[in-house]
Amino acid sequence: MSQKQLKEAFISNLNGTSLLEISAGLSLPPLCLLCRGLLLILHYLHHGKPVSSRKYSLLLDFLVLVSPLLFSCTVLSPIIFFIPVILAAFCAGIFSRIYSRRKRESRVPFGQIVEEFQKAHLEPGGIPAITVFRVYVNVLTSISILAVDFPQYPRRYAKAETYGTGVMDLGVGAFIFGNALVCPEVRLQPHETQPRFSSLARQVFSIWPLISLGVGRLLSVKSIEYHEHTSEYGLHWNFFFTLALVRLAASLLLAIFPKHKAWLVAVALAVLYQLLLSTTSLKTFILHGSDGRDSRLGFLDANREGLLSLFGYLAVYLASVQVGLWLLQPRSSVRGWLEALRGLALALVALGVMLQLCQMCTEPVSRRMANLPFCTWVLAHCLLLLGLFLLADLALLFTKLLVKGASVPCCWEVVQPPDARRKHGEEAVQVGRQGKLSQPCLISAINKNQLLFFLLANVMTGAVNILIDTIHSKAAFTLCILHLYMFLNCLIMYILHARNIVLKFW
Repeated sequence: MSQKQLKEAFISNLNGTSLLEISAGLSLPPLCLLCRGLLLILHYLHHGKPVSSRKYSLLLDFLVLVSPLLFSCTVLSPIIFFIPVILAAFCAGIFSRIYSRRKRESRVPFGQIVEEFQKAHLEPGGIPAITVFRVYVNVLTSISILAVDFPQYPRRYAKAETYGTGVMDLGVGAFIFGNALVCPEVRLQPHETQPRFSSLARQVFSIWPLISLGVGRLLSVKSIEYHEHTSEYGLHWNFFFTLALVRLAASLLLAIFPKHKAWLVAVALAVLYQLLLSTTSLKTFILHGSDGRDSRLGFLDANREGLLSLFGYLAVYLASVQVGLWLLQPRSSVRGWLEALRGLALALVALGVMLQLCQMCTEPVSRRMANLPFCTWVLAHCLLLLGLFLLADLALLFTKLLVKGASVPCCWEVVQPPDARRKHGEEAVQVGRQGKLSQPCLISAINKNQLLFFLLANVMTGAVNILIDTIHSKAAFTLCILHLYMFLNCLIMYILHARNIVLKFW
């Protein structure tokens, strides 16, 4: 077999992993975020000022936010269930040290602190957990697209061939979910009015970079005979095309139907598509081609997985729009967000039950077809990750209230209650914001240029695969390559962020 055929076989005919293992892996990013925040608060407690050095800030962010994920999906994957326990214990130890120091300086009872925390008012105009979710989906995807070509990346984490739940299968759906959370229809304020098809017109203009990237990837892959998994999207299709068309189709549907009924459209679309898969020959066509022998003749036959899975991804996108609208409902206090977390937990239970029923009554999860179980699974695990980020953010907020003046980038800040502002005729005043604007942050850096980050990851992944025999690499060499690859990508984003450069011209 040629090197190209070896690499294609290395990522083919896989069956995924368990839902429990994926859930354990999803707990790692929120714990890393919590750990980074607690370390910054502890540093402020001891030194009376935040970490101002860009060099040390980047190093801390990379070692705490990115490096543990690299280890957990390679050499530490056999003990993946123990890693969250270790990180949680480490976070508990840091919090205990912060609280004991604070308790010596102040005699306020713990119950009173909790009561004040629940009544605290949060800064308006943004939900940090959404930003962190989108950034981490990008980071995890960037790690996986290169790591999957190394033997240290477990084959059960890679994309499943037909049925199964691989980590990379979830990453595809999470990208759709994250894009929908910040789409124009979600960001439109309730008091703002606009022409009915204005969002559609904006999407038509904004998707051209995705189309261009899709065409560029297609031409580059074919020209250098780069290894590709044909049954993933087809011969000519790729995820850039999928994301572009899903965004465009969703804007068209949301211009026709009320956006607060997006979940109904999503359910109708997913159920109808599943009925077609179960009652017609559509499933056979997707899996085996028009002649039943995996033919790839004609554009539709050659790209059947990419084209027909659009219906499932569109359903995920529309359901995610509903989630975004619900998250952006006015909630000014911590108590309101604690109630929102309870709502997320109930939604998770409902989706979990629905997932089991769907698999019992129809078929297992299939990313290749984007069937109803796949849509349900993606929504459930994306809500789990988002809920964990919200929980971590609230835990950091509580800790910052213990240490007055401490700040954590990409985290909520407390503001004076509205009644107090009206009484004194003041605008919203943030508590403990000193130094925040100048405090460097890797998450903010990646968030500013997310598409560029993903594009660089794809380009560097291709370069590494061309230059290195990844399949036969040793563990130490693999870890060095993956760390260097991610650090270079993060460093470029960090430099652009420091110079306030946003490479977005559409």
